[in-house]
Amino acid sequence: MKIQELADKMGLTIHAIRYYEKEGLLDERHVRRESNNYRNYSGEAVERLKLIKKFQSIGCSLAELKEALRDHDANAHTNLQIIDWIRGKKTEIENKKKEYDHMLDTLNKMLEYRMLLIEDPQKAQEMLKNWHAGTSD
Repeated sequence: MKIQELADKMGLTIHAIRYYEKEGLLDERHVRRESNNYRNYSGEAVERLKLIKKFQSIGCSLAELKEALRDHDANAHTNLQIIDWIRGKKTEIENKKKEYDHMLDTLNKMLEYRMLLIEDPQKAQEMLKNWHAGTSD
C-alpha cells in the first residue's frame, strides 16, 4: 500500500511514517521501494505501527522504543524479563503521576489564592503567610 493509504489507515501523518522509517523502526520487512522509487508498505507495516503506537501510549521514549522493537524482533527476552520491564515502567509512571499530582496541588493553591485576592484579600494574605511558613503545604 502507498504511504497515504497507510497513514489514513493508522491515523498517522505521512511525516510520522517517514520519521519512523528514518529512525529504523520500519525496515525492509515493512517498506520496499518500487521501480518508480515510491514506497510500498506491507501488511507487516500495519502491525509494526500498531506496536509502535502501543509503546508510545505507555510513554516510551524513542530510545526505549528502538530497544523494545529490537528486542521484540530478536525475541531477546524471557517472559520474566518482560514482566520486570513492565513493572519498572509502571513504577516510572506512578512516580510521574505523583509529580503531576504535586504540580496540580500547587496550581490549585495558586488558583485558590488568586480567587481569594478578589473575594477576600485578608484571607488571601493569611493563606499566603501560611503557605510560605509551610503550614499549608
